[in-house]
Amino acid sequence: MSIKITGVGSYIPKIVQKNEAFQQHSFLNIDGSEIPSSNEVIVKKFKAITGISERRYAEDHLTTSDLGALAAEQAIKDANIDPETIDYIILAHNFGDVKAGAIQSDILPCLAARVKNSLKIKNPKCVAYDILFGCPGWVEGVIQAQAYIKAGMAKRCLVIGAETLSRVVDPYDRDSMIYSDGAGATIIESTEEEGGILSHESASYTHDEVYHLFFGCSNNKSLDEDTRFIKMYGRKIYEFALSNVPSAMKTCLDASGVDIKDVKKILIHQANEKMDEAIISRFYRLYKTPVPEGIMPMSIHKLGNSSVATVPTLLDLIKSNQMEGHQLHKGDVIIFASVGAGMHINAITYRY
Repeated sequence: MSIKITGVGSYIPKIVQKNEAFQQHSFLNIDGSEIPSSNEVIVKKFKAITGISERRYAEDHLTTSDLGALAAEQAIKDANIDPETIDYIILAHNFGDVKAGAIQSDILPCLAARVKNSLKIKNPKCVAYDILFGCPGWVEGVIQAQAYIKAGMAKRCLVIGAETLSRVVDPYDRDSMIYSDGAGATIIESTEEEGGILSHESASYTHDEVYHLFFGCSNNKSLDEDTRFIKMYGRKIYEFALSNVPSAMKTCLDASGVDIKDVKKILIHQANEKMDEAIISRFYRLYKTPVPEGIMPMSIHKLGNSSVATVPTLLDLIKSNQMEGHQLHKGDVIIFASVGAGMHINAITYRY
């Protein structure tokens, strides 16, 4: 028996927000002081560091759970299964359902239960719950699904990553340009086919690193200090990721028994182009091996950072031949990897 991804789906919002849209923003430093550089310079530097030229925002009438349900419908269709046969729905997110124009998060009932309702699944033994694990949430959800299946508690799970980060960003913060909305979903099940999940690795660094990402007040000090937005210490996250993610990926790959030369693709969380490139470079340096050309597909340039949705969305784009120059073939070895708020790190070695 192997545990495989048998269906993939995603929902990429229709609203495109280009970098040029931020030319009119009033960006401020964290202490509320004005930034001496012009917006043109700020946006240009942002593009050079992150690689992002545009991102997607959810339509006003849709919430995070709506995006998750739309992606789930596609994954169920791709797997060609009866949704009533799903044993677990695991939905990774970070901020719940935040309505357009609102400042309050809604997580009652949990988003996974809302998705189950949207999918019209009647089976009460289909257990639906949320996972809060920062950007690595979808990867961790897949690891949990595998554990249920290996333990005999489930045969088939639906794992979703969905987020509407555009609704929790501070418009006065330059980092607001990073974030986007989207959803990706996968069906995980036991199968007689070869391959599937070969190994995994997870870690939580919560001593000095726990508040590298946090909820804080606006850079505009005239606003209500009790209204909070997603905030981060970008340099600390960059240094943390480069120090810890490559070694976690190596531990994961070594546990699989797969040679580094047999890895065909690395699907890493789309956080920051320069950071992701540095992580992959250090990872291959651990094996004293050059980075293969085309090993790391990137969607961040057009889709931005949609947190838990980036990795499953990237998988769906490749599987559906929407990533030029990137294909997956039966037997290919993939590494999924992510880092995010917590600070959490995880990775999966997977044979397609």
